Amino acid sequence: MSHALSPSSPSLLSRLSRQFIPQVIVGILLGALLGYFDPRVPAGYVYQGVGEGIINGILDIFRSSTAAHMGYLGGMYIKALQAIAPLMVLVLVMSSMMHPRQKQGGRGIRTIVILYLCSTVLGGVLAVLASHFFPSELKLQQMGDAAVSLQGPSSLSDVLDGLVSKILENPAKALVEGNFIGVLVWGLGLGLALRSASETTQKVVQDLSNACTRLIRLVIRCSPIGVFGLVANNISTVGISAFAQYLHVLAVLIGCMVFIALVINPIIVLFIIRRNPWPLVFMCLKESGITAFFTRSSAANIPVNLAVCERLKLDKNIYQMSIPIGANISMSGAVTTITVLTLAAVHTLHIDVSMGSALVLCIIATIAALGASGIAGGSVILIPMACSLFGIDPQIAGLVVAFGMTIGVVQDSTETALNSSTDLLFTVAVCQAEERKALQAQNQYAGNTRETVSVSHPAE
Repeated sequence: MSHALSPSSPSLLSRLSRQFIPQVIVGILLGALLGYFDPRVPAGYVYQGVGEGIINGILDIFRSSTAAHMGYLGGMYIKALQAIAPLMVLVLVMSSMMHPRQKQGGRGIRTIVILYLCSTVLGGVLAVLASHFFPSELKLQQMGDAAVSLQGPSSLSDVLDGLVSKILENPAKALVEGNFIGVLVWGLGLGLALRSASETTQKVVQDLSNACTRLIRLVIRCSPIGVFGLVANNISTVGISAFAQYLHVLAVLIGCMVFIALVINPIIVLFIIRRNPWPLVFMCLKESGITAFFTRSSAANIPVNLAVCERLKLDKNIYQMSIPIGANISMSGAVTTITVLTLAAVHTLHIDVSMGSALVLCIIATIAALGASGIAGGSVILIPMACSLFGIDPQIAGLVVAFGMTIGVVQDSTETALNSSTDLLFTVAVCQAEERKALQAQNQYAGNTRETVSVSHPAE
């Protein structure tokens, strides 16, 4: 007996989305196996036994043809990422700036937003320091003549001159050439200008934003195939030692994120609640971070954070606004990813980074991280925006993006867990601090009232 598909049945896309991480892991493993047995791996890995000449001849033909074609899969994946990224930045930033934030919660909302931005900026500073003391170099393939030592900006004035020239570039040219800084600024300007547009126009822009989001998700769904080709090409070219660079970059990334979660955020919260912050930190990591690790989306984790706030009986006027805002602007994990991978590309190309350049990179990475909200892997997609600050060729920036997608199984999950748990942490901390202040004010008022009564009616 056949059964009709009920409306509540999960769609094919949703079922595939739940299997995304296992598919990427399988792609990495298969790519590593193919690259390891490729003939470009150092000699010695041959079959020895009965009929070894015939078997090795057949394997050589099979390996040589397969390795070349798998490299093409990775190249097509990189080109797809490069093609969609500039348009995505323009439309998403324009749509985000088009809608002014509602003013609710008063001082509490402002305090939480400031904490979000402070944590995000400090994440960028930490990533710069970690990349300085533990530099990473990427063995990016297909770099060709572009992979030479480049002369980066040597002073803050050089950086500012480059920024101004990129900002004032024609928007159409910025889109075509992948000038992400110009695209970002034009997106901000158009979004602010569209605040006074009609509802119909704003609806069109919002629909374009939704379409770009769906399109980038479709591209990211091809990650298992693209990662398979990239890993196979990487291993077959540079050998099994290619995995060492993955582990080193992951160690720097995750080390920074753990430091933010267990050191920087608690110190910030300590100034707010004036007591031991770690019980609250671990509660937020448990309630929000674990779930976000598997959903890999701060936006998808909003209901979880709202439920925790409701259970704690916090002020609805604050948390109903601060949690959604945090999913868009609390991006300490994203800014860490953008900064570490950008500086890895800088070190790979042996570009000198001045203190002024590092300072501007923190600002650019923070702005770029704000555009990564709501998209799985969005922070990796926006790395070319930060790379453009150092004049890195868009082709090389695309290879860095593909490298980030390869480690995204761990990186993106950890990043989302940090971002979402930070949203909840700062919201709970500020709400509890506001409740404490209100209670102190109430007790002080009651004490003043009793003193007034005692003066007016002295004891006889």
